[in-house]
Amino acid sequence: MDVGAADFARCLPCLQDRVGRAAFLGLDMEFTGLHSAFPQNNQPSLFDSPAERYQKVRQSVQRFTITQLGLAIFSEENSNKYVVHSYNFFLFPSTLGVTDAELTLSTSSIQFLSHYGFDYNKFLKDGIPYMNELQENILSQRLLEGNWKVCSALNLNVVKKAIDEVTCWIAAAKEGDTVILQDLSDSQMLDVQLVLRQALPNVWTQPLGDNEVMVKKVSLQHRRLLESSSHDSCQKELILTSARGFTNLFQIIVRAKKPLVGHNMLMDLCHLHDKFYNPLPESYEEFKKNIHHLFPVLIDTKTVTKSIWKNYQFPRVSNLLEVYEVLCSSDLNPVDPTCPVIAFASDSARYAEKAAPHEAAYDAFLCGSGKMLLQPFLKIFLQKCQFLSFPALWLCCLFNVLLKSAHLLLCELTDDAATANPSFSQYLTMLAEYFNKVNFIRGGVSSINFSGEDASCRYPPPLVVCVRGWPRLDERQIYQELQPLCRFDIRRLSENQFILLSNRFKHVIRVLHDYKDHPKLQISVYRHWRHSPHVNCLLKVSGIVALWSLLAFVLGGAPSCSP
Repeated sequence: MDVGAADFARCLPCLQDRVGRAAFLGLDMEFTGLHSAFPQNNQPSLFDSPAERYQKVRQSVQRFTITQLGLAIFSEENSNKYVVHSYNFFLFPSTLGVTDAELTLSTSSIQFLSHYGFDYNKFLKDGIPYMNELQENILSQRLLEGNWKVCSALNLNVVKKAIDEVTCWIAAAKEGDTVILQDLSDSQMLDVQLVLRQALPNVWTQPLGDNEVMVKKVSLQHRRLLESSSHDSCQKELILTSARGFTNLFQIIVRAKKPLVGHNMLMDLCHLHDKFYNPLPESYEEFKKNIHHLFPVLIDTKTVTKSIWKNYQFPRVSNLLEVYEVLCSSDLNPVDPTCPVIAFASDSARYAEKAAPHEAAYDAFLCGSGKMLLQPFLKIFLQKCQFLSFPALWLCCLFNVLLKSAHLLLCELTDDAATANPSFSQYLTMLAEYFNKVNFIRGGVSSINFSGEDASCRYPPPLVVCVRGWPRLDERQIYQELQPLCRFDIRRLSENQFILLSNRFKHVIRVLHDYKDHPKLQISVYRHWRHSPHVNCLLKVSGIVALWSLLAFVLGGAPSCSP
């Protein structure tokens, strides 16, 4: 179900009720870009520590924004049966009384979303506004001071036109006379009312239906009475609620404290913090603390699947829809009456009839539904899939992974699972070891633990490249040289030495074998005591000191004895 600004306020009470009754929630997003090109080394690297990666992600999150957010709400209808409501929310930064936001677009991300039919008109024209707590405090202060600022250039022209019309009318108007301003959007209606009330003390404004505002000439005494009325549409709290937009739903989700499920969630969590809570802090540890406070139970299906896929043999697939088709096939999906069953709600029923790849709500369904997770195949399939998706579509896929992964673990633990109908609390118990461990893509740890120490990982030993007879060689050229064989992350060690890192042992073995006799690139396993510039410098200094000591001893000679 697509939800824009025009429908959001109407849908919010129902969303609040469904979130409150949910067993778990899934979340996924699409952005105007992923990795900022500034600085140039902002891409993920195996050299990154969690704190270093966080700084890279933080820079990207500050530049890009969310185009669409998918939310899948899974409710336990009865024993082992779940009903899913999937939503696609189009989002656009609030322009209501706050500093005008700057958006950065990544051409590759825009092309990708366009290829899969993303509706940019909904994003730009009907995007739900949002703001974080810092922006809300600024807006609240301006409302208290009566210092309203129109940030939207479009609204500014409309406001100027309204002021001209009202000032011409009020000169000849009598007390009690009214004039109607027409064809105003919701944000324009608010801007017009606040600016007119601020500029003209003898007028009162009231919104009417069909995008109209009534302006009435009143006395100063009558104006003060109207300002104290509880029915005033321009009350501070009503304005703040309108300006918060999607942040109202974010706060509902935070208060509900339901398990939050995602896939490769780090970028999503950073955007949640930055866009709806507060600007991302500089401290990595503070970020972890804040996220754990907001979402006490996080489940990253990538982390779950990585830990168990080695026990099973899975066919290779290229995208999420292929995963879904394979898992639903009769060959790979034997009937198991105890498997979780997931049914589409009526507002999401179109996904049961027709696939919608790369649409957020459909992804959301595939994540959690029983069809996708009937076997552990799903886990590795999703891991193999390398593509973006529209949030709710991706989330459906995530929940498929979640429930079927938990069911598999439960069946392996006890034979009773084959005859009983497991409850969601039993599934959560099976997944407890994965709580709050978010996958860390190509980095120095396997996952980020938001409730403890980050998990280390075992990688192949680093390699060192010693260059001979190849002047001005840089990291890019070495990468291109090795690319036909395998992929390495490369960092310069000294003028003619480079360190290579890979997360695959077979790549390390292959390079060591194929470059054993290379005339210009001597590749060997990195030894800290041998290759580290700091150790070499220390050894050289120690050698010089030892040599001078020896020379001083030899030249000084032994003390002479008198005859």
